[in-house]
Amino acid sequence: MKVNYILSMIFVCSLASCSLDYDPVDSYSDVSEGISDSDDPVFSDKAAVVSHRQSLMDRYKEGQEHWYLDMLLLGESHSDNAYAGSPNAETTPFEVNSIEGSNTNLKRDWNGHMSNIGQINKMIYGLEDVADLADAEKRQYIAEAKILRAMVYFDMVRIWGNVPLITGLATDITAENIEEVYPTYFPPQTDELALYRQVEKDLLEGLADAPDHNPSDKTRLTKSVAKAMLAKVYAEKPLRDYDKVIRYADELAADGFDLVDDFSDLFGVTLENPGQPPSQNNRAIDAKARNTKESVYEAQFFTGSANWVTWMLGRPLDDWTFYFTWAKWITPSRDLIKAFNSEPGDKRYAESVVFYSCDWNIYYPAGQYAFMYKCRSAYSSMIKIRYADILLLKAEALIGKNDFNGAAAMINRTRRRAGLGSLPASATANRDAILNAYLKERRLELAFEGQRWFDLVRLDKVEEVMNVVYARDEGRPAQVYPFNQWSYKLPVPQDIIDQNPSLVQNPGY
Repeated sequence: MKVNYILSMIFVCSLASCSLDYDPVDSYSDVSEGISDSDDPVFSDKAAVVSHRQSLMDRYKEGQEHWYLDMLLLGESHSDNAYAGSPNAETTPFEVNSIEGSNTNLKRDWNGHMSNIGQINKMIYGLEDVADLADAEKRQYIAEAKILRAMVYFDMVRIWGNVPLITGLATDITAENIEEVYPTYFPPQTDELALYRQVEKDLLEGLADAPDHNPSDKTRLTKSVAKAMLAKVYAEKPLRDYDKVIRYADELAADGFDLVDDFSDLFGVTLENPGQPPSQNNRAIDAKARNTKESVYEAQFFTGSANWVTWMLGRPLDDWTFYFTWAKWITPSRDLIKAFNSEPGDKRYAESVVFYSCDWNIYYPAGQYAFMYKCRSAYSSMIKIRYADILLLKAEALIGKNDFNGAAAMINRTRRRAGLGSLPASATANRDAILNAYLKERRLELAFEGQRWFDLVRLDKVEEVMNVVYARDEGRPAQVYPFNQWSYKLPVPQDIIDQNPSLVQNPGY
C-alpha cells in the first residue's frame, strides 16, 4: 500500500537512524520529473504524448538561460574571447578564474539540465502503454528524445565531468520498496567515459529512427542532428576517433549541408529600411534568414515568442532603447578584436562585434563600447549546431591524422567565405603551425557561439592560452587563480552536493 511521502521519510529515518533535512523530490528534479503511480500509465493517450513531445522540441527555445546564455558566458568569458560584461557575483568569476561551487549560474544550469533529463526520460520510457500511438511513431519519438538526452549529457559532461546518469523513471516510494527505491532519489556520479558511452549509444540509437533532415525546418531532432553530434562527440578526448569525425562530417555534407555564401545570412536581421544602418527609426522586423543550409539545429523566434536573451547581450535592434541602460553580459575582449584585425578584410568581424555609445565605461570608453553582435534582435535564431563547426572539426581530425594539407583545405573554405585568402604554405609546415592556424580560424569563425572554452579544453590549450592573456589584454581584470589541470572541469554546485550525499566535488574546488 502506498504511504504518504513524509511518512515514508520518517520510516526510512527509523530504519537507518538518519537525519534528513532536505526533500529529494523538491530538490532533485532529474528524477522527480516523470514520477507517477506505478499502476497508472505515464501518458493517458496519444494527445498527451504529442503535447509532451512538443514541449521537448521547445526545450532549447524555452531554456534560454542554461542552454544559451550561460553556455556563452562559459564559452566566451571564461576564455580569451570576452570579458564578463556585467561584473557581479554570477559573471565575474568566469572572467577572472575564481569560480566556486556557490556560483548561482552553475546551480541554475545543473538544475535546468537535470530537469530536462527527467522530461526526456518520460518520453523514452513512458510510451509502452499508449494504445493509440503507432509503433513507428513511438520509435520516432523515442529516437528524438534520445538525441536530445545525448545533447544534454554532452553539455553536462563537458562542463562537470562526472555527473549522475539517469536512464529511467523514478518509482514512487512505498513502505514495501523504500530501501530499494530511496537511493535512486540521490544518484551518485557516473565516470566521464561511461557518460560519453551513453551519449554515443543514445545518438546511434536515435539515428536509426529519427526523421530525415528537413531543409525547411531546422528546429527538429533529425538524423542529421545525430550525425553532427556524433562528429562532435568523437572529437572529444575520452572517445576520440578521428575516422568517425570525418565520416559523420562527410555524411552531414551528403545530407545537403554546406556553408552559406553570405556569412551575414546566419546572424543578420531584416530592417524596416533596407540598406540603412539600424537605428531608433530603422528597427529590425525579422531575422534575415532561417533554416539555412548551414544551420543543423536552431531555436527560432517570431512575433509573440521573443528571443529575450538579446537584451542581456547588447542592443536589441527590434527595440532600440529597450533595457539599454545597464551593462550587458559577454563584452568582446581586446584580444579577440586584435585577432580579427590581424586578418584585414575579415567579413566575420562586423557580424560578430559592434560598437555603440552607452551609459557605462567598464571595459571601453562609453562613447565607443564593444558588444557581441551574433544575437541582435528578438527575431534572432539561436543556432545550437551549424555546419561550419563540423567542417572545422573535420580539419581537426585531419590534423590528428597528420594530413596537414587536407586540414588546410577545410580551413580555407571558411576563410574564403570570410573574404580572406588561403592559408600560407608556412601554416602546413608542421603540427604546431597548422594547429595554431586551426585554433585561430575556429576562434574567428565561431566567436560568441560558446565554443572557444571547449576548444581550448579539448586540445589541452587552457594553461598555454589563458595564463598569458591577462598580461597582454589591458582591459581584463586581474587573474585570481592560475589555470591548471583542475581547471578543465567546473565545480559541482555546492547546494546540489548538500542535497545529495552521494555526490563528491571535483578536484581543485
